[in-house]
Amino acid sequence: MKINADFNQRAIVHSATMDWVDSPMPGVARRPLDRVGAEVARATTIVRYQPGSKFSPHVHTGGEEFIVLDGVFQDEHGDFPVGSYIRNPPQSSHTPGSEPGCIIFVKLWQFEPEDRTHVRLNSNLLQAVPHRDYPGVSVVPLYYDDFEQVDIQEWHAGSEITMSVEHGMEILVLQGGFSESGDNLVKESWLRLPAGSSLKATVGANGARVWMKRNHLKNIDAQVKRILKPD
Repeated sequence: MKINADFNQRAIVHSATMDWVDSPMPGVARRPLDRVGAEVARATTIVRYQPGSKFSPHVHTGGEEFIVLDGVFQDEHGDFPVGSYIRNPPQSSHTPGSEPGCIIFVKLWQFEPEDRTHVRLNSNLLQAVPHRDYPGVSVVPLYYDDFEQVDIQEWHAGSEITMSVEHGMEILVLQGGFSESGDNLVKESWLRLPAGSSLKATVGANGARVWMKRNHLKNIDAQVKRILKPD
């Protein structure tokens, strides 16, 4: 299966307008944003757990990264409320579910194979600091390494923000909104920009809080190959 699978093209999805698609696990539904592969896939997805639903125990061979958008996500490692950012690296395992129900934004099979770094953060407890290069932008760093940079950014109302996109960029709107290349992005809108392009955003009157990942598409060919022809 391929959804927004040409990583050389700009992609945008207004996920809040999409229908939920049932997953193989009862009570768990999905809104796909991009995907390469069948049930095992390099995928970016909005996932909804109905109250009391859960997955069976499983290993994340290619790693899992997510942020909680609504409700409380739960596994044997703890309860994770809205704003929690989690990285479960390759070969990690857990039994995910949610007694109260939750919605998460999740990315699968997008880690470097040797990555073994666990991250469990509540971004609401972290203070945003002004960005040194971009006026009108404050940043909550979540994860930086040689392959990618992940943070939450707060964009001030009315700001004009231009950023170069050397090795790719993804943005998920958490609150507020902005316009970019003629598209208006609102809560749960997702934007992916290819390597070598640029972001030119005009922030709305209520400002914007966004999740952003950068530089992660420079190894995209290797990621896709691992899915289509796993070792």
